[in-house]
Amino acid sequence: MFELRLHTVVHDDIKHALAEDIGSGDITAALIPESHQSTATVISREAATISGTAWFDEVFNQLDSSIEIDWQVSDGDKVVADQILCSIKGPSRALLSGERTALNFLQTLSATASIASKYANLVAGTDTKILDTRKTIPGLRRAQKYAVTCGGCHNHRIGLYDAYLIKENHIAAAGSITKAVTTARSLNADAKIEVEVETMAEVKEALDAAADILLLDNFSLDMLREAVVLNDGHAILEASGNVTLDTVREIAETGVDTISTGELTKHVRAIDLSMRFQ
Repeated sequence: MFELRLHTVVHDDIKHALAEDIGSGDITAALIPESHQSTATVISREAATISGTAWFDEVFNQLDSSIEIDWQVSDGDKVVADQILCSIKGPSRALLSGERTALNFLQTLSATASIASKYANLVAGTDTKILDTRKTIPGLRRAQKYAVTCGGCHNHRIGLYDAYLIKENHIAAAGSITKAVTTARSLNADAKIEVEVETMAEVKEALDAAADILLLDNFSLDMLREAVVLNDGHAILEASGNVTLDTVREIAETGVDTISTGELTKHVRAIDLSMRFQ
C-alpha cells in the first residue's frame, strides 16, 4: 500500500512541477530538430546521500516514455564528489525540457536525505530516533518525509489529521492539559495523543492524563534526565528545541526516546548536481 501511495505522490508532484516549468511549451527546446537524440550523464559534485530517483524518472516518463535511464546508485546510497549517478538517453527535446525539474527534485530530496544521514549517524549506538516535523517545503511534504527515511531518520505525523499534538495554544483554549487530553480521547479513542510540555509540573499532569507522547519543549539536559526518571517508561518522550548537529548526541544520551528537528526539511541546501550532454 505504501508503494502505491508513493507512486501517486510522485506522479502528482511531477505533473504539477512540469506544468509550472513548461507551461504552454518549451520554446528553447523547440530549436532542436524533433528527431534528434542525445545521451547525458548526471554527476554529483559533492558527497551526498541520494534520494528522489523515482521523481527524476517520472519527469522523463511523463515527457517521453521512450527515454532510457540507467541508474548506478539507489535511494539511500552515499556518493562522493564527481561520482556518476545515472546515464540517460532519448529525444533531445524531452531531455532538455525535463533537465531542470528532474535535477530540482533529485538535489532537494538528496539534501534532505544527506542531513538526515548526518543526524542518524550522530545518535548511532543510542536507542533514540530522530524525527522530522511539519516544517517542510510547501507541496513537498510527502517527498521530503520519504527522503528523511532514505537518510536513516524517521517520520513524525504526516499532517494535522493523523495524530493529536496538543500544544501551548491548544492547552490554553481547552483550559488545561487534562481537559484537552480527555476531550481528545472522547473524540478519537484510537488516535495517538501527544502533549507539548514546558515544565516538570506539566510533565506530571500529562502523565497523569495518560498522554501517549510528551513533547519536551526546550528542556535543559538536566530537565530531560529528570523527565526520563519521572516518566519511568510510561509514555514516549520526544525532545525538541535547540537541536543541532552539535547538540543532538548529548540530548540522545539523556535517555529520551525521540528527538524532532525541523532542520531535516526546512534548512536544506540543495546538493550540487549537473547533467552533462555528450
